[in-house]
Amino acid sequence: MKLHKQNREKLMNRLLGKTSPHSVVLLQGGKGKCRYDTDHEPLFRQESYFQYLFGVKEPDCFGLLDLTTQKSHLFFPKLPPDYAVWMGHIKTCDEFKAMYQVDEVHWTEDLVKVLENLETSVILTLEGALNTDSGNKHKGVKFSGLEKFRFDNNTLFPELSECRVKKSEEEIKLMRYVNRVSSEAHIHVMKNVYPGMKEYEIESMFCHHAYVHGGCRFVSYTCICGSGPNGATLHYGHSGAPNDRTINDGDLVLCDMGAEYHCYTSDITRTYPVNGKFTEDQKAIYLTVLAAQEAVIKSIKPGVSWVDMQTLAYKVIVTELLKHGFLRGSIDELMEHNIASLFMPHGLGHFMGLETHDVGGYLENQKRMDKSGFRSLRTIRHLEEGMVITVEPGVYFIRAKLETALQDSEISKFLVTEKI
Repeated sequence: MKLHKQNREKLMNRLLGKTSPHSVVLLQGGKGKCRYDTDHEPLFRQESYFQYLFGVKEPDCFGLLDLTTQKSHLFFPKLPPDYAVWMGHIKTCDEFKAMYQVDEVHWTEDLVKVLENLETSVILTLEGALNTDSGNKHKGVKFSGLEKFRFDNNTLFPELSECRVKKSEEEIKLMRYVNRVSSEAHIHVMKNVYPGMKEYEIESMFCHHAYVHGGCRFVSYTCICGSGPNGATLHYGHSGAPNDRTINDGDLVLCDMGAEYHCYTSDITRTYPVNGKFTEDQKAIYLTVLAAQEAVIKSIKPGVSWVDMQTLAYKVIVTELLKHGFLRGSIDELMEHNIASLFMPHGLGHFMGLETHDVGGYLENQKRMDKSGFRSLRTIRHLEEGMVITVEPGVYFIRAKLETALQDSEISKFLVTEKI
């Protein structure tokens, strides 16, 4: 809980002088839900802003920061006695207080009374805050009696989002742990994959290893285990394409999988031949991606523009593909026509933390670029110390993009059709 206490202090320090007296921050945690109209409850995972400040496992809670006293309050639903029969011990307020190391704990039914006792002048919420990856807006807080109070839905989001962008030492320790667990699970898969397996066996091996050896009950995102042609589908593995192909001898298999621990994420992709031996073309593409990744990692440091890193990755990719006979023309021509975006239509990487695509990629005055590949960048910021970002260039042979490109005379002249 030390981590979350530090996070609360970090936010309250950023808000000093930016709010009126007797202001409070109020967040609503994630809600427990049943699947459709059934009584089946999917395993609950906490809402990320709430997790950042409080680290609470339970659903249907509220969290409050009193900016005047710098005290933290949690509110839990008062559960009926029958809960103990089906779900286990019902914790008291004192037990929750000790467990989550906050100053005060109350029942949610007392929320309005506590706000009134604090002489609350303004409630800061996240309502309307835009997630630049999904396009969705935060729903803020909803409770009976909210009409009695004045709300500020603008001040909190940029400050709390920026807190999450720059990780503390405690957060980095936690992220190193979950990335180590994921790395070891990937290595386990590499050692045990063989031709004839189903893709979902890879997913199963990864999840089992991360849970058994790392305590990771969740994964950060749906596992992508694309073999053969499925490796060219960026977000393969969804319910309509559920990692169900049989892996053939000679296939490459792309494994994009990351475990999650205490809601902190990891994201690791590795591609290799299922039979352990690259063909010459497979080796050429692998080395192309590796060269791009290494070039970016070598150049990355505080102050660097992430847009410049995307450009660098693109330049290395066209240089290598030209060398290996997949492209023709000069480097300058290939860059001018943005040929690399045919093979890497995605952004180079993304912030990571409590979400795989973590918050803060675009500041309030920043807009997405209108250029293929660059418009998919999940941030265009200059990098700063404390940011955690992935470096994941790729070379994909996506039929839909290449067929269109081959019909465009201005683009097709750079492509070696028989090689591609």
